[in-house]
Amino acid sequence: MQAAAPGLLLINCESEDEASQHIRQAEGFLGKLTPSLLAAAERLQWVQSATASLEHYVFPALVAHPCTLTNCRGLFGDIIAEHVFGLLLTMSRNLHHYRDHQRERRYQPIEVESEDPTHDIDWNGGPHRVSPADRAHHRLQDWRLLIVGVGGIGAAIATRAAAWGLSVKGIDARRRRLDGVLATIDPPRRLHDALPESDVVIIAAPLTPTTEGLFDRDTIARMKLGSRLINVGRGRIVDSHAVAAALASGHLAGVGLDVFDEEPLPTDHPLWNEPNAILTPHVAACSPVLAERHLRLLCDNLARFEQRRPLRNVVAKADWF
Repeated sequence: MQAAAPGLLLINCESEDEASQHIRQAEGFLGKLTPSLLAAAERLQWVQSATASLEHYVFPALVAHPCTLTNCRGLFGDIIAEHVFGLLLTMSRNLHHYRDHQRERRYQPIEVESEDPTHDIDWNGGPHRVSPADRAHHRLQDWRLLIVGVGGIGAAIATRAAAWGLSVKGIDARRRRLDGVLATIDPPRRLHDALPESDVVIIAAPLTPTTEGLFDRDTIARMKLGSRLINVGRGRIVDSHAVAAALASGHLAGVGLDVFDEEPLPTDHPLWNEPNAILTPHVAACSPVLAERHLRLLCDNLARFEQRRPLRNVVAKADWF
């Protein structure tokens, strides 16, 4: 990183105690800033977080401080979008259930419930009729997607969804269009209007004071009967117990969750027992390419800071993003 800003003195501190010895005269700080470190700083102008999420990073004194805060957003969009499509395809084609069948050595298609109690699989049926197995499998293009949060991640999801021919709508606090993909993006106040019209709701929003707890029992109840929910944003946006209840009642047909309001997810949480819940342990952004992307961003911002050029990824501290 030194090569990116040869005119700056970079000091790598291995502990908070060591950092406290140097931060008094520091103009920039990279890493986890604590209230005590900020209180000791006398010349601080810029703070770089190593993460995209900031709910665990900001504190009142930092919000009030005149320094600029930047984060690492914009590095994960393509990776997380692929994870989302993995969840979509798994749900639409029942791949999670077939994986369970494989372990049981059971060769049988997933079917919707038949009104005929004597119904059995008709392996000789032809394409002239729609079978229960047909109704249990879905074509992605028939699902209407609602993306809540059309930032870097949401935009990557929307772009890929549109390329696949899916109908896509977006909700975002700031962005009002996505060129070539979404002619209009609705503000958050339109969320409740869009929920009953959507077959899949994908949460890709950051955690902010206004999104925390947004998907509670009331919001989930407004979703379309038989719809699906995917969350790759932040766990505390969604009430996981409300999701489990909606699955158990049949109001939701399926969920794909990579983040949770409590992590690790407790072993006694009811979501573990829901066959239509696909749970991944906060790995949607995992990829070997991220380390290099992080380094490039940090080096770019170091060079910008040295040259007094605008920094990348400046955040609104009070909004956490």
